[in-house]
Amino acid sequence: MILEWIGCTAAALALDCWLGDPRWLPHPVRGIGRAAAWLEPALVSVLGRTYAAGVVFTLLIVGGAAGAAAVLLALASSVSAWLHTAVATLLLYTAFAARDLDVEASGVSKALRGGDLVAARRQLSRIVGRDTEKLPTPEIVRGAVETVAESTLDGCISPLFYAIVGGPVGVIAFKASSTLDSLVGHRDERYERFGWASARLDDVLGLIPARLTRFWFPIAALLCGLRARASWRIAWRDGRCSPSPNAGIPEAAAAGALGVQLGGVNTYQGHAESRPLLGEPLRPLETADIDRAVQLMYTVTALAFLSLSSAALALSHGGFQP
Repeated sequence: MILEWIGCTAAALALDCWLGDPRWLPHPVRGIGRAAAWLEPALVSVLGRTYAAGVVFTLLIVGGAAGAAAVLLALASSVSAWLHTAVATLLLYTAFAARDLDVEASGVSKALRGGDLVAARRQLSRIVGRDTEKLPTPEIVRGAVETVAESTLDGCISPLFYAIVGGPVGVIAFKASSTLDSLVGHRDERYERFGWASARLDDVLGLIPARLTRFWFPIAALLCGLRARASWRIAWRDGRCSPSPNAGIPEAAAAGALGVQLGGVNTYQGHAESRPLLGEPLRPLETADIDRAVQLMYTVTALAFLSLSSAALALSHGGFQP
């Protein structure tokens, strides 16, 4: 089983690097989003925007997504082993976002290189939640680098971890949790209680993958000709400073590798919010840092795949079968 999951994961990563996320292809995240949009008002009408409603909401969506994946795999297996492998690979493929992240971040870099700040701000707005209309070049670069670093965890490392540990069903459960965190895991009046369970589940599922990035980012930095020692040191020093228990670790590691400082003031719908400073401003941010962050993302992803696959094979030969 573990060999099949590793093979399917390798194929899924290759598909993601080749195709990205074609909009015409049915995607589980869109289905999860539609299910959440239907279930939320139904639960709120009965239980209100309470913690209990949020727990039920999270369990039903995440459990339903995982259950649907398991049924689909079982049906495919009843037809043929080849179809089971194909369906497993496609499910895993939908969890990865490296190519799309590359395309979107590189679009920001291309616009900046062309001197088109308006286009760069517009492109950045596709991948960040902050206001981008008035950002100067260094802040545009910061937004892109932070997003690439954080999304390396959510769109590459965590899916890899759950692909190896739990196969396609584990990956879909993780993606459902991550999607719910994006939809309802907000600290505002509407979702403070209702979204609590979704946010906390996403935090818990990201704990191990995020901490593994402390090891993979410095090695990737070394391979990319960047600052490996600083990446290691700052990941441990500043990674815990972020409001998120997980997102700050890859951001701090990337900041150390690049020799720049991330964090600062972000504006959301006109309201300024201060984020902890990560890293040391050894030099100003520059457009090339976006491309370096993308290179780090691919290198960290490759390291994670090799490490997790090797560990899973070693454990399986030692008698452990996930």
